[in-house]
Amino acid sequence: MSKRAEQMARLRQMSDAELVQELENAYRELFNINQQKAIGKGVVERPHRIRELKKTIARIKTLLRERELLRVGY
Repeated sequence: MSKRAEQMARLRQMSDAELVQELENAYRELFNINQQKAIGKGVVERPHRIRELKKTIARIKTLLRERELLRVGY
């Protein structure tokens, strides 16, 4: 199983509240990395993490939207 598939399986097992918390944590981490980059602390330790976080945020938002649509009957 690929890393992305494992992450999706883990996210699908979470409740809505847990997904929202995970989303907040991802946004917070992304904000902190962008702050480090903007302040000019030099090179960010793990620049690939920015891309990973953006994709994780998109995956979580997609799952939340899917669940919302299922609740309304689409």
